[in-house]
Amino acid sequence: MSLPKHHSVFETIKSTILYITGLTLLLFFTFKIISIVLLVIFALVLGIIISAPVSKFEKRGMKRWLASLIIFILIFGVSIGLGWLIVPHITNQLDVLISNLPSYYTSASNHIASILKNYPEFNREIQNSGVSIGSAMPSVGKTIIGLGNFSFGLIGGIFLFIVFVCLVVFYVSQPKPIVELYLSLFQPRKRESAKNALQHTTVMLVGWMKSNLIGGAIQSVLVYTFLSIVNVPGALVWAALAFFSELIPKLGFYIMAIPPTLVALSISPLTAFWCLLFFLLLNELVSDFLMPKLRSSTMNIHPVSSLVMLLAMGAAFGLTGALLATPMAAIIKAYYEEFYLKKLPEDPEMDHRIEEIIYTK
Repeated sequence: MSLPKHHSVFETIKSTILYITGLTLLLFFTFKIISIVLLVIFALVLGIIISAPVSKFEKRGMKRWLASLIIFILIFGVSIGLGWLIVPHITNQLDVLISNLPSYYTSASNHIASILKNYPEFNREIQNSGVSIGSAMPSVGKTIIGLGNFSFGLIGGIFLFIVFVCLVVFYVSQPKPIVELYLSLFQPRKRESAKNALQHTTVMLVGWMKSNLIGGAIQSVLVYTFLSIVNVPGALVWAALAFFSELIPKLGFYIMAIPPTLVALSISPLTAFWCLLFFLLLNELVSDFLMPKLRSSTMNIHPVSSLVMLLAMGAAFGLTGALLATPMAAIIKAYYEEFYLKKLPEDPEMDHRIEEIIYTK
């Protein structure tokens, strides 16, 4: 006996309302815990990277717990050693920089004002607009408050750090439950593709981290050497900033170059000019020569893709999103190629079509 038509329509409407309600609640819940989601993603990315050398030791016959213990001892040992050797000096230089920040600010403002005197028309336009040199530059108080807003409370930060470390340690020491859960999300016929995508992602993430460590170390040494030669205060602080700048593609250059250049401007415009020229040359050397060589064998991500992902992740999730931009680009690329591109038939005319588009008459 068939059900009345109005009854089936009612069931469809009810199912649709329930589905939309459930999806809305899920999205709302995800939005509320987005910081935790990003923390988990970042922990999994780091766990995948650290797990690579552990798996190599395990393949050679070593117990996984022992291999994990050796790698973590090595990581924490190097971190503590570098912290013991470098952090006190960085802290001292940072204290000096902060204490002298008002004088740097005043000196840089005076130098800018003296330069603008040579361009009266430009200076007149600034005065007519009601914008002064002092107001155009960020105030010391706002800068310090702005930096402080990025920091967590002490207790909350310690708690998040402990949870983060536990997630990384659990994945590295016992990856099978997580990998099994991951594969179970796919239908059996798609699990081979899921496996290949995750393997490709692992290769790209490991290559990304290796290139960052090598490129960051080279940048930091060059920055420290140059800034020490030209006597820019806080050379060790800016060298440490340069080490981590490659974690944020493209935008990292400005984070690395602008602060020491402004400090150099407080010394003299000529020092600031040489400082800016050095960072421009360093960016060309690292971005166009060194990093492509380091990443060519593992990461073949177009710079436009990285920049778009950086803008999207940075706008959505701030600094954390910017740090995760390149790993997310690698993940999307791996899964896009495995689940979509491989299923498309080969097009022998693809290169010819591209040339026709580019060189259209």
